[in-house]
Amino acid sequence: MTVQTPGPLPPTGPDAPASPPPSGPASASGPAPASGTATASAPAGAGARAGARAEALARAEARAQARVLAEAAAALASGPARLLPLARLLPLTRPAPRLLGATGTPLRPPVTAPARRLLRRAAPALALYAAVRTLGVLAVVLWGLPHSNGLHALAHVWDAGWYQDVARHGYAHGLREYLPARHMLSRYTNLAFFPAYPALIAAVHAVLPFTGWGQAALLAAWAASLAAAAGVYAAVERAYGGRAALFTTVLWGMLPSAVVESLAYSEALFTAFAAWALWALLANRPLTAGLLASLAGLTRPTGAAVAAAVVVGAGVRAVRVLRRRGPSGARQLVRPPAAALLAPLGWIGFILWTGYRLHSWDGYFEVQRRWNSTFDFGRGTARDMLAMLEKHGGVPLSTPVTASVLLVSAVFLALGVIRRQPLPFTVYGAVLMLIAVGDSSHFGCRGRFLLPGFTLLLPAALALARSRSRITAALLLASAAVCSALYGCYLVYVAPGPP
Repeated sequence: MTVQTPGPLPPTGPDAPASPPPSGPASASGPAPASGTATASAPAGAGARAGARAEALARAEARAQARVLAEAAAALASGPARLLPLARLLPLTRPAPRLLGATGTPLRPPVTAPARRLLRRAAPALALYAAVRTLGVLAVVLWGLPHSNGLHALAHVWDAGWYQDVARHGYAHGLREYLPARHMLSRYTNLAFFPAYPALIAAVHAVLPFTGWGQAALLAAWAASLAAAAGVYAAVERAYGGRAALFTTVLWGMLPSAVVESLAYSEALFTAFAAWALWALLANRPLTAGLLASLAGLTRPTGAAVAAAVVVGAGVRAVRVLRRRGPSGARQLVRPPAAALLAPLGWIGFILWTGYRLHSWDGYFEVQRRWNSTFDFGRGTARDMLAMLEKHGGVPLSTPVTASVLLVSAVFLALGVIRRQPLPFTVYGAVLMLIAVGDSSHFGCRGRFLLPGFTLLLPAALALARSRSRITAALLLASAAVCSALYGCYLVYVAPGPP
């Protein structure tokens, strides 16, 4: 059988576009009459004809492909070898014609369509994450029975009360001020706590005024944790695919300090901003990444890590744009520098505002010194780890667990560098690690400082994603979830210091 290449088929029959009707002598030999009606309807008529031509072209191309497929079926019936001459006939690389609207503009899918598709892909990971965190909350509630209210503990333990003080009464005006919610003159000040999470608490309480401040703080944190889990999935899926993203999201929910994701703390909101900022970088949306990094800087001091990742990612993007030639590359060159300038504004802005409020250029750093939180380049961390090894008596459980978290995180960071993770992932994890090791605060807090570092989990998540035994992976995750829930109870009720 001889196969001939079908040429372009002219549109015939009822599907063929109708020829425009003649418009009289004016259209044949002279200009159109200068009437308002004709002038207004001309663009609409041209757009309608363009849309009809595009639809007719699409139908003609579909008929041509159907004819080629029919001939391919006949060739397959006579022998598979006869299919080879037909391979070049299928226009697999030809883009489909864009349909035009009534005004001749391309029709675009709804903006919410990609978001819905992403949520559908992330649904299994979010369901597993919610199940793991529900287990952790139930463990805290049951541990406290019958003498303690577990939900009250989640809403008011350690720093949770400070965030609610800011949400209810605003910031103090000095380094020591009377706190109405605590009915005392504290030697500390709530200026150490960044404003984004208290603002979210106030917004939830304004929308649900029948809830208490503790309940509003918990609702805000739990909603932020789900947004963070979705952001973790989106960022990792963009770089490594859905399976690795699922395991990263679930592992993030069962870290030793994962109970903090269910406390009235700001870590969940910060992780949401950080994860979606990294996703925006990978999705080539630098301005969105810069805005989210700025919001992360208004949430926690570790916003510097997100800003550094966005600055580096924007710099790489700018270099790639400079290598291109043409007007489109020149236009895109404005966005990366703008993102790099926008990223640290939240963090720097709060530091400057704190100094202005205290009438001192270093007011923010004085606040941190009063909270025993300064950057000592790791001397305090090394001293605490050596003391743990030299101490003959017992040490709190949180001390060896925190030390193990630091060591494993350092190993995973090195593996990420060796395996060439996306550069924003590496920078984000490295700066978080630097802050966690270099801060002089309570040693047990270092696990919480590393909690937003989901990029450090990628070596373990990729190993689980490559595992051929689903039973082994399920058993490992179930064991980790139980251990995380029990250790969360220890942090809330037993640990001598803050989580």
